[in-house]
Amino acid sequence: MRETGSLTNLKGTVRILGIETSCDETAVALVEAPDRILANLVDSQIAHHAPFGGVVPEVAARLHVERVPDLLATALRTAGVDWADLDTIAVTAGPGLATSLLVGASAAKALAIRLNRPLWAVHHLEGHVRSVFFGTGRHWLESGSAGLVLVVSGGHTILVQVGPEGRRLVGMTLDDAAGEALDKGARLLGLEYPGGPALEREAEQGDPWAVKFPSGQVSDRFNHWPETVRPELCFSFSGLKTALLYYLRDHPDANRADVAASYLHAVVEAIAARIERGIELLRPAYIGCGGGVARNRRLRERLGRVASSYGLPLLLAAPELCTDNAAMIVAAAADGWAEQFRLPERMPIRPSWAFGTPLDGG
Repeated sequence: MRETGSLTNLKGTVRILGIETSCDETAVALVEAPDRILANLVDSQIAHHAPFGGVVPEVAARLHVERVPDLLATALRTAGVDWADLDTIAVTAGPGLATSLLVGASAAKALAIRLNRPLWAVHHLEGHVRSVFFGTGRHWLESGSAGLVLVVSGGHTILVQVGPEGRRLVGMTLDDAAGEALDKGARLLGLEYPGGPALEREAEQGDPWAVKFPSGQVSDRFNHWPETVRPELCFSFSGLKTALLYYLRDHPDANRADVAASYLHAVVEAIAARIERGIELLRPAYIGCGGGVARNRRLRERLGRVASSYGLPLLLAAPELCTDNAAMIVAAAADGWAEQFRLPERMPIRPSWAFGTPLDGG
């Protein structure tokens, strides 16, 4: 049985256990609905993947299997609750790496069946959208006002209109995500893994105006848009990566810090331009930003200037909620941004789950 609905309408304290294993972070959280975090644990796998220069799916899945049981026990101990105190379970069902998703989903199903609790399947990007509304940001979620939220990470770059009628995808990347572009740029520059933070550190010493890189304009003749997506709010970063490749080939002695700063500047400006266009087209009451790349200082500062110039509040996910975590997954489930399975064994995973579509694709 599959349902939707909000846990925040239930009376009394509602405790939700969440599991997130969509990629290479093993995360477990325990939250009192809607967003009082009792425990939020994230185990990073960076050291294990660094020798390969990127995430190895088989390695990620094996590490999830090893870490999930201990994180579950630690989360309950940290929160001071027992298994019987849990009201429901939430888990990321997609998108992500199939082998990683299977680990978290299997653990969540087993717990839901053993405890006789309903299971909530959450879209990973719904979690990132929800992350910007923790704390004082919840006022805007409950106000009924429509806003514009950017999710920018290693695997995804999307713009979502959030309002009383739900969440609507209005912009997306056609190729590389912004975080992927930063990681690939760092690799071309010979920087260490993970590339995004390394490139940001290198850029701190450089001149962002030293090299003119393209901003990645998107043609409105592209004919594969989801129904709600607007071409002028979409992103393209593959050309930027290629431009960097050719620049380094033609300028082998270029100052690496200047190139890094200019490359990061191009990514940030491309994002800012789409946000500004989205403000002009959609007239949101606020703007928000979540996802791993939302921790980038230059991006946060640039979005702050955009928000100020339009007189809008800026909701930024807290740094600890930007990277993949289970607290955002639980919060999404608490507000009904999920599909509920009263028969947990029937919940599928969907590695390529498109934003705004049913889990089973129907």
